Amino acid sequence: MYLPPHDPHVDDPMRFKPLFRIHLMERKCATVECMYGHKGPHNGHIQIVKKDEFSTKCNQTDHHRMSGGRQEEFRTWLREEWGRTLEDIFHEHMQELILMKFIYTSQYDNCLTYRRIYLPPSGPDDLIQPGLFKGTYGSHGLEIVMLSFHGRKAKGTKITGDPNIPAGQQTVEIDLAHPLQLPDIENLRDFSELSRIVLEVQEQVRREEQEREQRQEGEEHSQQAASQPASPLGGGGEGAEGEETAAGAEGTTQEKAPASQPFVLPMGVISRNEDYPRTCRICFYGTGLIAGHGFTSPERTPGVFVLFDDDRFGFIWLELKSFSLYSRIKVSFQNAQAPSREAFEEMLKNIQSLAT
Repeated sequence: MYLPPHDPHVDDPMRFKPLFRIHLMERKCATVECMYGHKGPHNGHIQIVKKDEFSTKCNQTDHHRMSGGRQEEFRTWLREEWGRTLEDIFHEHMQELILMKFIYTSQYDNCLTYRRIYLPPSGPDDLIQPGLFKGTYGSHGLEIVMLSFHGRKAKGTKITGDPNIPAGQQTVEIDLAHPLQLPDIENLRDFSELSRIVLEVQEQVRREEQEREQRQEGEEHSQQAASQPASPLGGGGEGAEGEETAAGAEGTTQEKAPASQPFVLPMGVISRNEDYPRTCRICFYGTGLIAGHGFTSPERTPGVFVLFDDDRFGFIWLELKSFSLYSRIKVSFQNAQAPSREAFEEMLKNIQSLAT
């Protein structure tokens, strides 16, 4: 199991923790040992469920328990997971979220199911190399997000989740067709100024989507009314218009993207990590997914995607007045590349359906 570094140090390396091991014996036999807990290896079991999926089960769960009971287990887990004690955490809401996470994860320490995850394929037009990133999520601590590119959109999919947004959900979506021109550094400190800029773009995006829907409805009505399919001239014109729009948006992005520009968080925006870069390459309009505990009342809210460099980006959650900083995971995972883009897209759908 790969654990993120202790909150909020996103640039630190991942931590490695063995969960089980297999001893291959003669005659295609094998013994399985569970490595969970602090009493050493003990008897376990592995079952192949289906292609790209298997389950592990511990046969001696008493090895997971501690003599001091749940309280000692919680304190040990807290030191390992967060690198601190409960006394170090003064924020009551954070204490509550941490306790919820411990209760949830410790329920499943005896039986785990593993499913294959592909790394996202890369393309020549990608903003940066796609991949896995460690990100700060307020009181939830550090979580793992997969950044992938899909034409004019980029998606950040949660690989690890929390009591509000489970793993598999799309935590952020970046609209690469709508770069944001940030104000100068002094005006950027004013949250209301940044908010005004983002909400103007949000309204523009809403109008464009509405116009697109109206065009599609008009085309459907025209096709139904016509006695024969639409002429090639009409279809070609539409395709050309779509290509021209995409090319125009790309040209605007490149034109408005200086080598770097000063960056500072607006006053009132909370960040777990104050050690974020003070220059950025480019910013885009985006949306972030927020929800109540148990993934209740989920909604997408406006925000700002900030690209710092090839290995770091950030997201300003406008409604929460919060900032998440993401840093690339540089572990080399073998045999993790998707056999095709279609296979990767299918995997994304599968992990999202499991979360819902």
